[in-house]
Amino acid sequence: MLAQELFDQHYLQLVRIAVSVVGDQETAEDVVQDVFAALPGRMDNPRGYLTTAVFNRSRSVLRRRVVALRFRPPAPPPAEGADEHALREYERERVLVAIRSLPHRQREVVVLRYLEDLPPAEVAELLGISKEAVASSLNRALESLRGKLGRS
Repeated sequence: MLAQELFDQHYLQLVRIAVSVVGDQETAEDVVQDVFAALPGRMDNPRGYLTTAVFNRSRSVLRRRVVALRFRPPAPPPAEGADEHALREYERERVLVAIRSLPHRQREVVVLRYLEDLPPAEVAELLGISKEAVASSLNRALESLRGKLGRS
């Protein structure tokens, strides 16, 4: 398959994945463009390769800015009487920050399973792990997220 065809088929999905990991559209687009710029000539599983490469490059971005992320003050809660949209955005940001704080494997599984809505078998295939490992990572991630977000 030609690189342009791969780009046309997978670019938007890969950017959504990268945004979920790195937290911003501009960096996510850079990550995905870097992956496409470094494509090897032949791949047995192009989608798996691209997804793995996007996760790996996204993790590299996070490693480079880990200090800044750790010490970044949390966003202030919206003022009382704020409209519903602002409240949803605040809650969405809280959830994304909590997801980004998960260990990388748990974060990858949560992003693929819930944000990309992939079935567990496909998540396992893309990450090269067993379905049981996906289930275990999801359980640990959800438990951790409940604790971070103060939910039962």
